[in-house]
Amino acid sequence: MSAIKQAIQTIRRGSEELIVEAELVKKLMSGRKLRVKLGLDPTAPDLHLGHTVVINKLRDFQQLGHQVQFLIGDFTGMIGDPTGKNQTRPPLTREEILTNAQTYREQVFKILDAERTQILFNSEWSDKLGAEGMIRLASRYTVARLLERDDFAKRFKSGQPIAVHELLYPLMQGYDSVAMKADVELGGTDQKFNLLVGRELQKDFGQEPQCVLTMPLLEGLDGRDKMSKSLGNYVGISEPPQEMFGKLMSISDELMWRYIDLLSFEPPATIAGWKKTLAEGGNPRDVKAAFAKEIVARFHDGGAAEKAEAQFNERFRHGRLPEDMAQFTFAAPATGLPVAQTLKLAGFVSSISEAQRLIEQGGVRIDGERVSDRALKFSPGQSFVMQAGKRKVARVTVT
Repeated sequence: MSAIKQAIQTIRRGSEELIVEAELVKKLMSGRKLRVKLGLDPTAPDLHLGHTVVINKLRDFQQLGHQVQFLIGDFTGMIGDPTGKNQTRPPLTREEILTNAQTYREQVFKILDAERTQILFNSEWSDKLGAEGMIRLASRYTVARLLERDDFAKRFKSGQPIAVHELLYPLMQGYDSVAMKADVELGGTDQKFNLLVGRELQKDFGQEPQCVLTMPLLEGLDGRDKMSKSLGNYVGISEPPQEMFGKLMSISDELMWRYIDLLSFEPPATIAGWKKTLAEGGNPRDVKAAFAKEIVARFHDGGAAEKAEAQFNERFRHGRLPEDMAQFTFAAPATGLPVAQTLKLAGFVSSISEAQRLIEQGGVRIDGERVSDRALKFSPGQSFVMQAGKRKVARVTVT
C-alpha cells in the first residue's frame, strides 16, 4: 500500500465524510505539510470525551507529520454557535471566554503534542476587521444561503426569532479558514454547513479551498443525546480516574462499541479480536474494562488506571453491587435535587416519607457511603451509584 493510501486510510478511520477526497490526495501528493485546522469555542470550562473524537483525528494528522492548528474561538465564542439550537443563546463575556480558554489549552495537550501544536485565537484577526471589515465580509454571502442551514430554516419556518449576530457566526468561522489559510478543517457532523462556508469564502478570497472532514457526534452515557455537560451525560477528561472508569463501565454493551470505534487508539486488528471473542461467548465486561483502562491511562496514567479498575472490582465485581444496574437521569432544580426525591424518582420508594425513614434507618448509600443527612441534595453534573437496601441499586446522573 502506498504512503498516500495509508494516510487516507488513517484519516478516514472513524470519520463520517471527507469533502473532497481527490482534493486531499492532491494536497498530500504535493509533499508539503498541510495546515489542519480545528476550532472550538470555549463556552464551558472543561473538555469531555465527546470533544476528543475530533481532537483525536487532529492527533492523527499530527502523527502523519502535518501542521495542526488548534483554534480557540475567543471571538466566535462571544457570538455563540447557533448550531443545533432552537433559540438564541446568550453571548458570553470576553472574561468568561478567556477563563475557559485557559483550561482548553491545558487539557488539549493531554492528546496533542504541545511542541508541534499551534494554538491560535481568532480574536487576533476578527477584532481587526472592525465595522467596515464586517460589512465587507457580510457582503460575500447571502441571507438565502445562510437560511439553508437546517437549524436556521426550522426556526425561520416556525416563526422563532433569529438574531442578526447568529447569522454572522458561520461567516466568522469561515473567515477563520481564510485567515489561517487552512488546507483541511475538521469538525463534527453538525458543523458541516459552517465548514463548507469556509471553503466558499476561501474561493472568494482567491485561496485553494480547504478539504472538510467531519466526525460523528458521540452519544452520552445515556445512549440517546449528544454528550453534553449540561445534560449530565458526559465523561470529563479531567475527572478523577475512579469516576471516569466507573462511568465508562456503566455504558451499555451496545454503546460500548460506539465508544471504542470513536475513542480507542487500539489497532483495528485488536478491536476485531475483541469482537470475535465476544461472538464466541466472551464477557463484554472484559472488553469494557480494557477500554476504560485505556481511556483513564490516556488522561491520567497507567498506575491510575490499574487502581481505578481494582477499586471498581472491589465495589462491583466481588458481590457488593451488580454490574447490570439500572441507569437514571434526573433534572435538578436550581436549589438541588433532594436525596429523598431522588429515591422516589428512581422508584426505590413510594413516598418521600418512606425515603426519609429509610435514610434514618441507614438503608441508603451513595457510592458505597451510608447517607445520614436527609437534607442531602445533588447538583447538576453529579453522577453516582445509589443503593436502597440490599437489592435496589442504580447509577444516577443529575442534569
